[in-house]
Parts: sequence; structure tokens; C-alpha cells
Amino acid sequence: MRPARVRVSGGELRGFQLAEPGGARLRPTSALVREAVFNALGVRVEGAAALDLFAGTGALGVEALSRGAARAVFVENHRGAARAIVQSLARAGLAERGTVVRGALPGALASLEGPFDLIFLDPPYDSERAAPTLAGAAPLLAAGGAIVHEHRSRYNPPERPPGLALTGRRVYGDTAVAFYEPLEVA
Repeated sequence: MRPARVRVSGGELRGFQLAEPGGARLRPTSALVREAVFNALGVRVEGAAALDLFAGTGALGVEALSRGAARAVFVENHRGAARAIVQSLARAGLAERGTVVRGALPGALASLEGPFDLIFLDPPYDSERAAPTLAGAAPLLAAGGAIVHEHRSRYNPPERPPGLALTGRRVYGDTAVAFYEPLEVA
């Protein structure tokens, strides 16, 4: 069965179809979940620097750019998926606002320079790399920023990863999204 084509769900590129990565087994964030996430983020997206970790198709980062983010960095280890993100950015006229970094997480975090206002974390479900990537992303988060961590709904995300506070969680069928903000240092 062929996976559904991934389209941008809102903003100036609404309906734009992302390039399909050949050979990658991906679970792209559904349009329903993306719409809900971006509705929750609201005006925080405008002018933001976004980081899309375990980018896959790049749907979350491209969606952020479509909705007014100033720039986005995509981290993806699979060669075909990384190439597809580059193609999508070029076709959408976003090549100058998007950068693709090919590397495995959490190790690839060491090559990134923050801060980022929005960090999207969508690891493969049940991945052992999720918690260390979440912890490693915390220092890259700008004051007042947010990390959006998509996970399987039956998974309980960490409530207090180093430097972060869990501020909310929403469930959409088998998918859930946890929202984190940086801890304020007194």
C-alpha cells in the first residue's frame, strides 16, 4: 500500500505536496496533528527559528516556514529523506530559509547552533534515542521557546527532562504531543 501524499496543511503553502523520500520507512505527522500543533503554537511561529529533528519528510519544518517562521533547520539521517527535504524546499521557494543537516541523533545536535524558538521532535515511535535527543535539544532552546515532542499515545514522556518543564500534552488517537518549555533559572 502506498503511503498518503504529505501536503502542507496551512499558511502560504497550504496544499503544497512535499517530495516523497525513496526507500525511507517513515511515519509522517498527520495533517490533523500538524494542524492541532500549529493552532496550539499560534503566533509563536511568526518569525521563529525552527528546528525539525528526525525530520523525515520535513513536514513540521516546512509547515512552520509556511506559517511564517523565519528559518528552519532539518536534521535527518536517511539519505533519501534528506534529499527529498532539499527538493521540497527548492520547489517551494524556501531553499534560502531552510537548511538540511544529515546526521544521526542525538549526536548531530553537537553540530547545531541555537537558539531555536521552536524545536520539533518526532522520533520513530519507541526509539531509545528520543529521551537523549530531548535532553540534548534543551540547551538549543531559546528563552520563551517550546519543544513539541510527538510520540505514541501510550508512552509517558518525561515530565522533567534536564532544563525543561512539561507544560501540556494532547492525545490524537494513537499519537500524542508533549509540549515543553525551558525552566526559568532563578
